[in-house]
Amino acid sequence: MNKSNLKGTLILTFGALIWGFAFVAQSAAKAVPPMTLNFLRFFISALCLCLVLKVFSIKTREPIIPKNRKLRKTAFFAGAVCGFMLALAANLQQFGIAAYPGNVPAEARAGFLTALYVILVPIISVIFGKRIHPLVWLSVFVAIVGVYLLCAREGLSGFYASDILLLSCALGFSIQILCIERYCDTVGGLRLSFLEFSFCSFFSFCGAIVFELDKINIADIKSATLSILFLGVMSGGVGYTLQIVGQKYAEASVASIAMSLESVFAAIGGWIILSHALGWYEIIGCILVFAAIITAQLPEFKKSGK
Repeated sequence: MNKSNLKGTLILTFGALIWGFAFVAQSAAKAVPPMTLNFLRFFISALCLCLVLKVFSIKTREPIIPKNRKLRKTAFFAGAVCGFMLALAANLQQFGIAAYPGNVPAEARAGFLTALYVILVPIISVIFGKRIHPLVWLSVFVAIVGVYLLCAREGLSGFYASDILLLSCALGFSIQILCIERYCDTVGGLRLSFLEFSFCSFFSFCGAIVFELDKINIADIKSATLSILFLGVMSGGVGYTLQIVGQKYAEASVASIAMSLESVFAAIGGWIILSHALGWYEIIGCILVFAAIITAQLPEFKKSGK
């Protein structure tokens, strides 16, 4: 690995560390209704990216919102589509985390189940006519076994409704990732992320007004202020910026593996901060899911001659 790749990998690993520990922050903010929490965190994220874009616009002399009517229309449409999928996935994720019983290591299970998007993305790509490498099919099988061990503490009775919500969340993130891939080059990464976070915050706000208005408690929000700020500033603003910077240096295959460490840091964060221990079945399940995530990236190594 050359110095440039190493630099990029270290930056992306730090980003994965932030995203992994974000699951702990989400778990710590369980008292705040899910849609209300996501409205607040993504509103803060949008503000952070607005500031970043403002700095870039001063250097590049490009406006945050395109002046060209056609490009502006495309940018807002892309932001709305990606923002809707992000809102759907993020709220399913938070509903899932909040619904776990107190004795369950929610952040670890959420981290690994959400990480299945790395497996689901190439599978969904089949719809667009892409061929699937045999190693990816192998990784799917390993992931299924890992998820079973991770979720089934006592046979099927060990599954929780939260696990289904988080698997649905992984599917939502998979579609969101493909949407970003579709529009990123046209709109621009930072601009698309700003619009995505803005629309995600708006959709979550609408959901909170309709479904959670009677559940919103200012005292709960105040007690979760640090968690919300971490999610908004670090996970959204800093984490995404690190991803953009890191991918300038690291090759795509290396970058995807570094970012998949998010799931590992989620489990470590829960163990260090919340003292959530994992049983042997769950530890083996975590290892298998992580192995599946790595295996799914191996075809890219072969293509790049690694």
